[in-house]
This record gives sequence, C-alpha cells and structure tokens, in this order.
Amino acid sequence: MTAPERVDQALLTCAVVLVLIAGGLLLARIWKGPSMLDRAISLDVCAALIIAGLAAKSAFARDPFYFPIMLVLAFLGFTGSVGIARFIAVRDRPRNPADPPPHSDEAQEGPR
Repeated sequence: MTAPERVDQALLTCAVVLVLIAGGLLLARIWKGPSMLDRAISLDVCAALIIAGLAAKSAFARDPFYFPIMLVLAFLGFTGSVGIARFIAVRDRPRNPADPPPHSDEAQEGPR
C-alpha cells in the first residue's frame, strides 16, 4: 500500500466515524426534540447523513453504483423538507383578529 492509498484509507475511515457520530447525535435530537420542527429538520439531516454514508462506501469501494441512489435520496429529502415547511407555515400562520375562528358555527354553516 502506497502513501496516498494510506492517506485515502485514513480519511475515509475518519469520514465514516464522523458520519456515525453525527448519526448518534441526530437520533438523540429526534428523540428529545422539543418541537415538531426540530424533529423535521433532524429527519432531513438524517437523509443527508445516509447520502454521506453511501458516498463514503462508494468512495471506499471505488464503485459508482450508489450515485443514482444518492440522487433519489437527495430529491426525496428535499421534497420532504419543503412539504414539512409548507405544513408548518400554514399551521403557524398568524390570524387576522377580524376573521372568525375556524371552528365556530358560522364558519361551518357556509353561505346563506
């Protein structure tokens, strides 16, 4: 094994260790997260860590097999984050004091 190969091996090992540590901390945040937004962001970071782990495996094996899988995971993570952000934005939107409450009898009757 040449010196550059040893350096590559050491860097890949460090990358895998850091991904595993980040995954453990991420699981702790998902478990203890005080709000739904914390958990949603943690799940998005989880997708990024899975992609990073697959990239490290692909680099270690010098095999491009996992690249399309990483691309699909990145797309799913992005769309999931956008969907959660839109849901939280609608849920937490401030209401106009002049509007009737959404669960009142007037709101459920409809037009007269």
